[in-house]
Amino acid sequence: MPRRIHIVGRKNSGKTTLVCELVREFTARGLKVATVKHTHHHHELDTPGKDSHKHRNAGAAAVGILSPHMTALFIPAEQEQRGESRYAQFEVQFSDCDLILVEGDLQASAPRIEVWRSAISESPYAANDSAIVAVIAGDAPQGLKCAVWSRQDVEKIADNILKVQALQT
Repeated sequence: MPRRIHIVGRKNSGKTTLVCELVREFTARGLKVATVKHTHHHHELDTPGKDSHKHRNAGAAAVGILSPHMTALFIPAEQEQRGESRYAQFEVQFSDCDLILVEGDLQASAPRIEVWRSAISESPYAANDSAIVAVIAGDAPQGLKCAVWSRQDVEKIADNILKVQALQT
């Protein structure tokens, strides 16, 4: 099973940019990477009125869409679900991947790495959350008990993530 690493941080801290850079870096190294975007907002991922949406509304336990270039799977939650059990579905679907990068989810039990910028002006989550493994920052915050990795060196960030991933096995 692939290991999960969560990239967390405040809004506009650069999480998406970093995840994309890391995907490129890991892919260049020959690794197969999957990503998951975690959000607190309700999004209708399927298009209302389309056949797949009608299948779901009819009561299908899961609905898949296959096109020549994309495969999608919609698994409705019986109720609003949160927590680790939701990631198990991804681990099965992404079992041929080496790593799953999740953007977001401060509550995850998998290793979390925070992206932080002083321009955001709020203190890093890591200041009050000892479970965050490291903070990635261009301008290092003071007084943190976790590692601080330079935002300027994506190769080194990738190396460090692989070390954290290796500790999970």
